[in-house]
Amino acid sequence: MSEFDSNPFADPVDVNPFQDASVTQATSGISERIGEFNPFSATEMGNRSDTTIPISSVSSQPAILQTSVEQSAQATAAAAQVNLIKQQEELERKAAELDRKEQDLKNRTAGRANTGAKENNWPPIPKVFPVKPCFYQDFEEEIPEEFRRICKRMYYLWMFHSATLFLNVLACLAYFTADSQYGVDFGLSILWFILFTPVSFICWYRPVYRAFRSDSSFSFFFFFFVFFFQVAVYIIQTVGIPKWGNSGWIASISMIGRNLAVSVVMMVVAGFFTVNAVLAVILLKMVHSKYRRTGASFTKAQQEFSQGVLTNRTFQTAAASAATSAVQGTFVSSD
Repeated sequence: MSEFDSNPFADPVDVNPFQDASVTQATSGISERIGEFNPFSATEMGNRSDTTIPISSVSSQPAILQTSVEQSAQATAAAAQVNLIKQQEELERKAAELDRKEQDLKNRTAGRANTGAKENNWPPIPKVFPVKPCFYQDFEEEIPEEFRRICKRMYYLWMFHSATLFLNVLACLAYFTADSQYGVDFGLSILWFILFTPVSFICWYRPVYRAFRSDSSFSFFFFFFVFFFQVAVYIIQTVGIPKWGNSGWIASISMIGRNLAVSVVMMVVAGFFTVNAVLAVILLKMVHSKYRRTGASFTKAQQEFSQGVLTNRTFQTAAASAATSAVQGTFVSSD
């Protein structure tokens, strides 16, 4: 009833909505929190970190890039491993092929030595001649492929050597016709051609052929010993000392004032001797490089020599005869 008794025309009382108890309590709590708020404090930073975007989602792109790099590195390593496996298989195949060829060569050599099935084919003499070939020679069958080229070059050098000696006979003949006092050169040139052609074949070409055929250390050392003197002979023939049977540079130059045509012929032969000397030095170096790769040594050469001597029937017969004679002489002296 009090509400009806009040004067409606009186001035209204100023009502402050913020003086309400519930509103005052709510605003006072917010003010306290605002006053205590510090955006740079550790607590607030920790609270804010809960609402930030995770770092894993931000750095997702570098992680994908790193995975691709690792995959490419693994692919490269796998390709390299496959390549190495292929190379190893290729090397094993080549080694097996070389072993097979070496075994076949040994079998053919042993079979030919035991049965004598292979007929000699060098020198290539017609069958109508009473003289038969003395040697068997086949580069494709007996010489391994890695030594075949150098062995053929040594054979060509021997052929060039023989042709030079023959031309030297003709040059010395011209030398003799120009001046009769040089008849000794013509005679010696014939001797050198008849002697050095077969001797060079037997003493240095056949040893190097046997060395490459059977990997013989003794044949290598014998070849080096003889061929060194052959190089020295080439140098002497190139110099051309008068009355030594060689149409070298000294002898050919000395004939320029007497007979120019003879001098030119002799100079050509002197050039041939020079080429022989140069090729001999080059091939000697090449054979030595091949020899170092074969594993030959002086010890192996001694063993091969001792085994060859002890297994030689002629040596065994001579040793048995000498021992028998010594024993008989001992018994006779004791009687």
